[in-house]
Amino acid sequence: MATHKSAIKRNRQNAKKQLINQMRRTRVKSLTKEVLAAVEAGDRETAQEALGKAVPVIQRAASRGTFHRNTASRKVSRLTKRVNTIPAASPSEEASGE
Repeated sequence: MATHKSAIKRNRQNAKKQLINQMRRTRVKSLTKEVLAAVEAGDRETAQEALGKAVPVIQRAASRGTFHRNTASRKVSRLTKRVNTIPAASPSEEASGE
């Protein structure tokens, strides 16, 4: 256990930072799961919407030090790749309203 003032303060700061990083990671995971669920359902529009929400959150987490920038880039890239594998609705499906 820390005994001098600076070490005690550092422990407090680390505890706060750990909580903040944990919340950011959880948010990224939740948004990632939303994107993947939409991909599994084959809903391209919902998946793109979810991806649009997830990308800025992932990039913000990287810029604030929760993730390395390459890790964030990899996450965004993989999610985008998954969304792009969903086939676009054919024109006949769009006309019928499905």
